Amino acid sequence: MEYLLFRLYGPLASWGEIAVGESRHTASYPSKSALIGLLAAALGIRRDEEDRQMALFTGYQFAVKVLSTGHLLRDYHTTQAPDSVGKFTYRTRRDELLIGKDRLGTILSSREYRCDALSLVAVRALDDAPHSLHELCKALLTPKFHLYLGRKSCPLAAPLKPLVRPANGFRQALDEYPCGPLFISEQLVRTARREAGAKDLSEAPSLATLSQVDLYALSNGNQQVRYYWEGNTDDLQPQQVLTRHDQPLSRSRWQFTRREENLYLVKEAS
Repeated sequence: MEYLLFRLYGPLASWGEIAVGESRHTASYPSKSALIGLLAAALGIRRDEEDRQMALFTGYQFAVKVLSTGHLLRDYHTTQAPDSVGKFTYRTRRDELLIGKDRLGTILSSREYRCDALSLVAVRALDDAPHSLHELCKALLTPKFHLYLGRKSCPLAAPLKPLVRPANGFRQALDEYPCGPLFISEQLVRTARREAGAKDLSEAPSLATLSQVDLYALSNGNQQVRYYWEGNTDDLQPQQVLTRHDQPLSRSRWQFTRREENLYLVKEAS
């Protein structure tokens, strides 16, 4: 079976959890709704295209390998915006400040982010998948809309490096994915050139894995690697079944329901 694989890394990421009052919490790894949103943005599917959004939700299964959860950052956030007036719509920030200046109110919230977190994602297409994995891979390479890590203020800091590869299960697909280095130093380039010789530089073994600089920055060897997945796979047995509220019911109304997700933890060698 084929799997679409890509990586997610950035200085900030926010994988939304249930929002209570002014608190906006984040999970330590990507949610299904965030991954579907990423694919939808790459394909050019808008949030109000409910049918196309739902086809993505039901057409694919996901697995995530968390190499580094990063560290938690909390931000005391303030924003000023006018309340709504009937069917009138503020179309720009200028409209809000000029037309709605008499209705401005301050909204306070506490928002969480994950800093320097790295996850690998595997996507498996089901029988009713609206797009092939190769189409999704091409879309991630040339996205129609801006891609980000949960929020627009959280851009990608490294290429997604999407690949479609065969594997016998989610774990094999994720473990054999050539993640590649996040930071490419001059020393690493010299090493890769020696390894590749006259061949293509991309075939150098040192450019297929995280560099020592990456491992040090991410503290990869000092924490458990986590696998999260949905559905059945032959090469992973769940140690725990989690319930997560990230199964979208309506993108336009921001409604989500719960789903079950499997968890497996392993300590990787340093």
